[in-house]
Amino acid sequence: MWQELLMEAGLSEREVRSIMILGSNPKMKASELAKQLNTTRLDAYNSLSRLQEMGIVTATADRPMLFSSLTVDEAMEHIIEARKKQLGRLVEGFEDLSKNISHETPSYEKKRRDIDDPRFAVLKERSHIYSRLRKMATEAEEKLILLLGQFGILHLCRNPDALEAVNTAALQGVVVQIITHLDGRTIRFFNELHDDIEVRHSEELDSLGFIMDQKEVVQYLNIEDNPVGRGKDDAALIIESGPFTEAHLNLIDAIWEGAVSFETAVARFTENQINDPLRLTIGEGSFLKNVSIALGFDGELPEEDTPFNPDAFFAAGHEVNEARRKLSEGKLSNLKVLGIDISRMLRQIGNRVGQEIAFSLRGIENDIEFLDEMMDWWEYAGLGTLDYEVDPDFYVRVGLNHPPIDDVDALPMWEMDDGIIEGALSTRFTKESNVVIQRVKGSDDKKDLWRYIIHRQTTPPRELSE
Repeated sequence: MWQELLMEAGLSEREVRSIMILGSNPKMKASELAKQLNTTRLDAYNSLSRLQEMGIVTATADRPMLFSSLTVDEAMEHIIEARKKQLGRLVEGFEDLSKNISHETPSYEKKRRDIDDPRFAVLKERSHIYSRLRKMATEAEEKLILLLGQFGILHLCRNPDALEAVNTAALQGVVVQIITHLDGRTIRFFNELHDDIEVRHSEELDSLGFIMDQKEVVQYLNIEDNPVGRGKDDAALIIESGPFTEAHLNLIDAIWEGAVSFETAVARFTENQINDPLRLTIGEGSFLKNVSIALGFDGELPEEDTPFNPDAFFAAGHEVNEARRKLSEGKLSNLKVLGIDISRMLRQIGNRVGQEIAFSLRGIENDIEFLDEMMDWWEYAGLGTLDYEVDPDFYVRVGLNHPPIDDVDALPMWEMDDGIIEGALSTRFTKESNVVIQRVKGSDDKKDLWRYIIHRQTTPPRELSE
């Protein structure tokens, strides 16, 4: 009888059963209640959350939380009193509005515009933000994207309800994607994710937020400095807007394509290697124009049909074939004619080598010790000489065993050699936002071809003691 009355009052069967169980067994964990309800812990939390909002269920601040409930008769009485108060407020409000009621009704266009208008809200504290993520994961129908930055996976795993909701969404067929900035200290937490969730690493996107379908975006506005803190200062903006969400998804899609798979990125910390794919820029401009010029073809076709002239036709074809044959001679200058910039490609390869060197030496805190190790590697590899000065400017002096030459068909390996220094110094020093590295010409001596000056714009250089 009580069960029927409570269900008639608007409660679900699971909510009524929760009241009956907790009313006679106070201070139960959500997992214990879920077992008695024969349901998942997420479903149990959903029922408990609604009953808490109604004031029927209370929870302790323990870890884990312990839930208690009014008895069924007390719950029914509580609902009746709440409905009476609600009805009283409605009557009072109606009477007040009726005194100055206007019979003008909003137009259809106005109603539709109100429905389509974007809605905004601000969430404060990490616990509330991740409660919203749990709701998004529960309601997601097609796609859920999590931008977790460097430590977001830690926060997710410390919110078990949100983590379970995200994993459940993936299990139910929702496409769940995570873009993160991997950190060696948090790799193990990714094992808590469902196998169907795809994770990629990106250094281009370090923000935090969540995106659900084409409906809703949660974007962090502020995050507590301490990554292991409770997030009391965290704040996020909720935007419920189809057009805004769609624009956000387009941006994320572009970043996703350039991000690195989780397995490849993890090698940085398990194998001490950067195995990320190296994407090279081979040139700029119109390659169609470059090829046409190289073949001696101006690209202009007659606007009208002209009488067929076999001699002219075969003569033109012969000229193009001859030009094409010359391009096959294997000269480096032929690649330049086609717009392929070998110098840039080799410098990019050198940059990558330098990044890996700096990464392998990241455990060295002192800058001078780092440079000493760089010098040893550089000279042992037979690439040239390195030196540095700290007064009046902090700079690195570069000398090459194989300096640039003027032969247009010579492979510019010096670009790769110099790129190694450029990549290593950039990786090491430009992590600080106030550091700028400037490359300037040296004295033209073989051991002083150019210099990399390391400027700190607003603060003096970091302590450089040997």
